[in-house]
Amino acid sequence: MATLLFTHMACVAHDTGAMHPECPARLEAVHESLSAPEFDGLIRREAPLAERGQIERVHDAAYVAAVLEAIPESGYAGLDADTIVSPGSGEAALRAAGAVCAAVDAVAAGEADNAFCAVRPPGHHAEYSEAMGFCYFNNIAIAARYLQMEWQIERVGIIDFDV
Repeated sequence: MATLLFTHMACVAHDTGAMHPECPARLEAVHESLSAPEFDGLIRREAPLAERGQIERVHDAAYVAAVLEAIPESGYAGLDADTIVSPGSGEAALRAAGAVCAAVDAVAAGEADNAFCAVRPPGHHAEYSEAMGFCYFNNIAIAARYLQMEWQIERVGIIDFDV
């Protein structure tokens, strides 16, 4: 069984500040674990940048623009009390959304049996026009809608679990 791993170092560069629970160390721990010999069989791919149109299938276009415009040149800004952006956050968010679309394409095209996207910021709490729970874009919904629209799959099952 071939498994693809989509990730990008831009996702590590997404900095939420000292003491924030959604921090680069979370993804670094995943990368470290996946460097163990038992994961040598993973087919590793760089997470591409999502196209805005892929994100806008799930999120209001004005909201997508506002998130990307909120990325500061230095320091931090908050989309809400919990959802922090820094200079690397825009690219990281686009790579996270791009990873899920690339994973859908690869699995649907039969290039692999499954895929794992080791990315951040996380993406399952964001609403249509609102950041929530450390998430800017709802990558899970983006992947599901992408599968429906690009691969004509009518029904998609989503299982959400936190570890």
